[in-house]
Amino acid sequence: MYFLVQGHDGLDDKAQARRQSAREEHLKNLNQSRKEGKILFAAAMLNEQSQMCGSTLIMQFESRPKLDSWLKNEPYVLGEVWKTVEITECKVPPSFL
Repeated sequence: MYFLVQGHDGLDDKAQARRQSAREEHLKNLNQSRKEGKILFAAAMLNEQSQMCGSTLIMQFESRPKLDSWLKNEPYVLGEVWKTVEITECKVPPSFL
């Protein structure tokens, strides 16, 4: 199953500091998950000032509970960078795989 995962950062004054503090571990986690075939695509979302304000991931997991389990250990979740996370099941065209 494929999922669109959108993590939205907090809007408070310390949001950017939390993101930077957790960023190295977040990127390590993404790289490992990519090697395991769980991530097809990842991008940082930008606000009007071109500052990172969230993340968009296209992920593949056997089930939604497996994705939920992965999210529990995501550094941006643990570090309270993402204040909200939207998950939508999606279909990826075969030509993109």
